[in-house]
Amino acid sequence: MSTAPTTTGTDASPQSVAPAPRRSGWAPLRPLVLRLHFYAGVLVAPFLLVAATTGFLYAASFQAEKALYSHEMTVPVGDDKLPVSEQVAAARKAHPEGTVSAVRPSPKDDETTRVMLSGVPGIGETHTLAVFVDPYTAEVRGALEQYGSTGALPLRTWIDEFHANLKLGDDGRLYSELAASWLWVIAGGGLVLWFSRRRTQRRIRGTSGRRRTLGLHGSVGVWAAVGFVFLSATGLTWSTYAGANIDELRTSLRQATPSVSAAAGGEHSGHDAGSAEGGVEHGVGLDKVLASARAKGLGDPVEIVPPADDSSAYVVRQVQRSWPTKQDTVAVDPATGEVTDTVRFADFPVLAKLTRWGIDAHTGVLFGLVNQLVLMALALSLILLILWGYRMWWQRGRASAFGRPVPRGAWQQVPAYVLVPLMAGIAVLGYFVPLLGITLAAFIAVDVLLGEIAYRRGKRTYGPAKESAT
Repeated sequence: MSTAPTTTGTDASPQSVAPAPRRSGWAPLRPLVLRLHFYAGVLVAPFLLVAATTGFLYAASFQAEKALYSHEMTVPVGDDKLPVSEQVAAARKAHPEGTVSAVRPSPKDDETTRVMLSGVPGIGETHTLAVFVDPYTAEVRGALEQYGSTGALPLRTWIDEFHANLKLGDDGRLYSELAASWLWVIAGGGLVLWFSRRRTQRRIRGTSGRRRTLGLHGSVGVWAAVGFVFLSATGLTWSTYAGANIDELRTSLRQATPSVSAAAGGEHSGHDAGSAEGGVEHGVGLDKVLASARAKGLGDPVEIVPPADDSSAYVVRQVQRSWPTKQDTVAVDPATGEVTDTVRFADFPVLAKLTRWGIDAHTGVLFGLVNQLVLMALALSLILLILWGYRMWWQRGRASAFGRPVPRGAWQQVPAYVLVPLMAGIAVLGYFVPLLGITLAAFIAVDVLLGEIAYRRGKRTYGPAKESAT
């Protein structure tokens, strides 16, 4: 019986072997981003939750303030407004305590004039007592504590300070800076993770369990991410450490916000005036000063700051931060009533303008009610994302294990040509945003320590993380 010859070596028919799939440069990075997003979300989320909740309340406080303090803020429209000097005199008669630090003449027909007093017993050093005067009758309609350049009254002031520093002073500001430092990192990482997933894995309809929670978390996060990055960047501009670095950078680039010379007679001293020691009616008086500012094109709303001393000038500045922004400023010589210096918002450096607009949009004043509604929507989105994130952490647990973490060792899969520049970039970023750098370094140190402990116990796990769809 004959058998078919067996062919070997080069005589064998070639076998078709599929080439090994080429691993993309992103593949080893994804587990690293996932681990960072997971741990940053878990550890920083409490700070973000407080910031989001208080931010929501702050955005809503503008309208609440108008309703709560309507008696003090508004008046029936009369025929002719009295001179500002008479209105200030009425305020001082009712409240002789303290010193007049600024005056905001009635900006609209139905709004009161505000006379701000500093050094009033029982009022904080950075706060003033705002006396509200009817511009038509000089009737004092009330007095309330006020804070900040936007004229926040007690309700908004309390929420603002809790949002900014948890009512703990300068030390408490570190909480909000920490939240702002990490918000853009978490949002950016979430975007990268969402768009790197297969399209079929992004669906929400027809899913359940952790996959549905992940779908909701990702979908809302994608839509809100740009807003989060904006809030993070603008929040950092007036933070303690990152804000100081930003100011230093702007100054080095000659992009600092300019200010008028407050020296009388046109001598440039490079500072703004504070409160007057000898009374508000210094030299030519408020009415002449206001008329000089009007002649230079400064329309309402304006604020008049009396001279700090005998060698200083009045400073009149526009205080409209809603769009279009009015921020022109003039200095007026108290002896002659002549304008000695002028700064126009149109002449601000580009970064100074962007900073002004960014802060005003962050605080909800740039576009009024629309701005406030957008901020409330972003704050609510962040609250939901945090709650969904913690729910996913719960759903990730197995049996008695709560919140099963993403496996470690992801960084070992990243090629050196990617890892080294990445670490260098993180180091530079950590220098300019210190609370991000310090907390990230602490996270890495703790993670390495826990990894070593697990290794010595024989439980260390390496390799890329796998996301569960259940």
